[in-house]
Amino acid sequence: MIDSHCHLDHEPLLKNLSDVIKRSKEVGISKLLTICTTVESFDRIKNIIKLDPMIYGTFGIHPHETEESILIDKKYIFNQINQNERIIGIGETGLDFFYNHSNKKRQIDSFKAHIEASIELNMPIIIHSRNAEDETYDILKSYKSEKLKILMHCFTGSLNFANQLLALDAFFSASGIITFKNSLDLQETFKNIPLDKLLVETDSPFLAPIPMRGKKNEPSFIKYTLEKLSMLKEKTNQEMSDLTTKNFDKLFNL
Repeated sequence: MIDSHCHLDHEPLLKNLSDVIKRSKEVGISKLLTICTTVESFDRIKNIIKLDPMIYGTFGIHPHETEESILIDKKYIFNQINQNERIIGIGETGLDFFYNHSNKKRQIDSFKAHIEASIELNMPIIIHSRNAEDETYDILKSYKSEKLKILMHCFTGSLNFANQLLALDAFFSASGIITFKNSLDLQETFKNIPLDKLLVETDSPFLAPIPMRGKKNEPSFIKYTLEKLSMLKEKTNQEMSDLTTKNFDKLFNL
């Protein structure tokens, strides 16, 4: 199994990293991708990826954080990534017009800068999209000729949005949300996404799956999301584990 999106630099994971890694291995996880949200987050991630060969990282500015910071210095990001071979993706970036913690224009400008960096570096871009389906798709479509490597993180969008993104060759990561009782529409959407475009994630320490709701999420809980996705796709847990691992390795060129 692989957790394609976790935040190991967030508490309570950060102060318990040795135990978190140990429990991840005990349930059969072979790789963890810890996701960057700020420049300060990246400083922590550069140390975290040194702790164990199973841990990889990304660089990016979360849309919530773009009021304070926008990724505009490409030379900086290129130098950072070139110096750290275990940094394998760009993001988390994207658009969030639900909370609007940051100005829309600043979110869009930052998103485009991340996209352009991912194209130049030939790295996957990890995308957050909430209440912004049309805007997200229009921006991604404008770069279609650049053959973007797209990963829609914690995908909760509509089936129509998924189909639009599939036309752009996107991958989709299922989070613990698919285990929730009120996520029937999302479950139907994942039933329609091709097997070779699926990944799984925890987004820990957020979004703990059923039956761990109410607890701080951690990578070892990925097994519950994997079990639900296996059921939706009528596969065994081992088959789904093998498929999502293969998809992760393909997308991130590992």
